Amino acid sequence: MFSLAQLLQGSKPSILGLDISTTAVKLLELSKSGERYRVESYAVEPLPPNSVIEKNISDVEAVGEAIRRAVKRSGSKAKHAAAAVAGSAVITKVISMPGSLSDAEMDSQIQLEADQYIPYPLEEVNIDFQTIGPSDNDPTRVDVLLAASRSENVDVRVAAIELAGLTAKVIDVEAYAMESAFTLIAAQLPERGVDKTIAVVDIGATMTTLNVLHDLKTIYTREQVFGGKQLTEEIQRRYGLSYEEAGMAKRQGGLPDNYVPEVLEPFKEAMAQQVSRSLQFFFSSSQFNSVDQIVLAGGSASIAGVDELIESKLGVPTMVANPFTNMSIAPRIKAQVLSNDAPALMIACGLALRSFD
Repeated sequence: MFSLAQLLQGSKPSILGLDISTTAVKLLELSKSGERYRVESYAVEPLPPNSVIEKNISDVEAVGEAIRRAVKRSGSKAKHAAAAVAGSAVITKVISMPGSLSDAEMDSQIQLEADQYIPYPLEEVNIDFQTIGPSDNDPTRVDVLLAASRSENVDVRVAAIELAGLTAKVIDVEAYAMESAFTLIAAQLPERGVDKTIAVVDIGATMTTLNVLHDLKTIYTREQVFGGKQLTEEIQRRYGLSYEEAGMAKRQGGLPDNYVPEVLEPFKEAMAQQVSRSLQFFFSSSQFNSVDQIVLAGGSASIAGVDELIESKLGVPTMVANPFTNMSIAPRIKAQVLSNDAPALMIACGLALRSFD
């Protein structure tokens, strides 16, 4: 299993999945008994404005403090954490290597050759690799996925985690964390996703990320600036509320009667347009011209009826992600609250699965 920074080796303590997004820290802890997972603890803790800007941490102390609050609120006793960097902060390349090399030899070889593939000085990057399998062209060689991110992207996440009193165990890549969580919802898909092309659209507060998986493997990732913050700002402007009040009203209701037709429906239409546009970018840069299924993730996926709207507009079966469908839940967790937050917890879930590597 892949990680940009595997920072600690040893026994297998529980790893908290920490998704540090633009507006919140999402924390999730899983346990496993036999083949069944159980949600042990989770929390969603808001971040102060501008402490994370388009997935870049700009205020490490504020993020560390939010993680600390999330841990306290969740009641978790775990001390190890996994976080992720955004796909846009990572360079990936598939390279071919001799199949006879051991992992240690491959590591040495990649360190020697990496400067051919990475446009930064090697002392400024974290590198990791994972063997994908035999090369199509030459059975004596293997394809290797190489990933690199500037060390500052990794270091700032490690620092925030340590400020919260935790130990950073893994820094992963969001797209791979999403791919891990996707295995949990594959059972809900036609043919369990095998040989299918599935678009996972994660609509967060400020960024929409399209991950396309074919045969359960990520083949395309793209980020665009669009998200639920636009709805919050429109509520704020239209009804004269503070940003915090608008966010609360968006989640809990209680807005005037004209909110749904004049504010919410246009935003849902904009979401459908955004999904359509993201898919057009994918079609124009690949050999694919259709997808078999759309899976909606991220906070905005919880908006009632948005899956039906997108399905009717795009003519593609559309569902809302819930990685917890087949999991049991610890008694202290409210099932309905977890279900509402489920689409926004896909990356945190993929990170929490690192406990079982």
